[in-house]
Amino acid sequence: MSVRMDVLQAIILGVVEGLTEYLPVSSTGHLIVAQYLLGVEESAAVSAFEICIQGGAILAVLGLYYPRVVEMLRGVVGRSDAGRRMLVNLILGFIPAAVAGLLFAGFIKEYLFSAAVVMVAWAVGGLAILLYVRLRGNEQRGKKLEELTPKGALFVGVMQCVAMCPGVSRSLMTMLGGLAAGLSVAAAVEFSFLLGVITLGAATCHDAVKHGVEMVAQIGWGPMLAGTAVAWASSVVAVRWMVGYLNRHSLAIFGWYRLGAAAVMLLLILQGLR
Repeated sequence: MSVRMDVLQAIILGVVEGLTEYLPVSSTGHLIVAQYLLGVEESAAVSAFEICIQGGAILAVLGLYYPRVVEMLRGVVGRSDAGRRMLVNLILGFIPAAVAGLLFAGFIKEYLFSAAVVMVAWAVGGLAILLYVRLRGNEQRGKKLEELTPKGALFVGVMQCVAMCPGVSRSLMTMLGGLAAGLSVAAAVEFSFLLGVITLGAATCHDAVKHGVEMVAQIGWGPMLAGTAVAWASSVVAVRWMVGYLNRHSLAIFGWYRLGAAAVMLLLILQGLR
C-alpha cells in the first residue's frame, strides 16, 4: 500500500520537527499528533521520514555552533586540547544511548510508541520541570562547558537513555543531566544541542540506510527535501529563541506547556488516537 504524503504535509511535519526537536517538549510526541491530524498513514517509510528530517535540525545546530565544531575538528588533528576534550565528552555522552538503542529499540517501538505513553511522559516531564524550577528557580550559575568532566558527560548520556521512551524529550533529559552535573544553564543547553548532533545523526543515518529505498519510492524526493529544508529553518528559529529566552527566564514555561499538551493528547485519545 503506498503512502499518501504530499509536499504540504511534509512541510508541516518538518516545521513540527524543527520547532520541537531541541525544545524540552518531545518532538516524537508532536509528530505523532501532527501525523494523526494530517491523516498520514503509518508505515515504516513514514516513520523513517520523521527520523530523517532530523537532518535539517542537525544542520541548524552545526551552522549556529560552527565555532565549537571547528574547535573539535582542530582537536582531532591535535591542534586544540579543549576541542579534543569536548569531542571525547560528546562521544562518552553518546555511548549509553547507542548501547541502549541496540538492546531495546525493538521493544520500545513495539510497546511504547503509543499516544497513552506520550501523554503520561508529557505530564510527568512537565511536573519534573516545575519541581526543578521550584527548587532551583532561575539559577544561571554553574560550570562552563569546558569544565564538564568525562564522568559528568557520561552521566548526561545515561540521562539521555531515558528519553528513548516517546514523549520524554531527549533535550529535556540532557539539559537536566547537564544541570545535575554542575553546568550552567547556557552550558547545559549547548551540550544538549551538540550531543543531539551525534545522537540524531546516528539515528538519521541508520533509518536512511535501512528504509531509504522505501522512502523514495513511497514518499518521493520532493516531500523529503521540503520537509528537511523547513526542519532546518524552523530549528534555527527555535534554537535562537530558546537560548535567548533561557538567558532571562526559567524552564517553567516548558513545564506548563507539557501539561497542556498532555491534556490535549488525552482529548485526542478519547477521540480515537492510539
